[in-house]
Amino acid sequence: MAAVTININSELEAKAKSVFADLGLDMSTAINIYLAQVVYREAIPFEISKSKTANKKIPLSELRGKWKGQVWMSDDFNEPLEEMREYM
Repeated sequence: MAAVTININSELEAKAKSVFADLGLDMSTAINIYLAQVVYREAIPFEISKSKTANKKIPLSELRGKWKGQVWMSDDFNEPLEEMREYM
């Protein structure tokens, strides 16, 4: 097996090792899994986006009223809404 040296931010490394440990993995195994997925998919196995809006936090004040008129409760809480019958 080849040895590879990479530079990793120490805080990121510690957090990643903690997650991997919770999953029963070590760093080497996790990286091998990642590389195997790259080879299998012939691509990076997750979406990479330049969009800054994906992680943008929306203030609660902007969310108020967004669902007004779109969410309602059945008059008889135990009786499903008519729209849900087809899924039951």
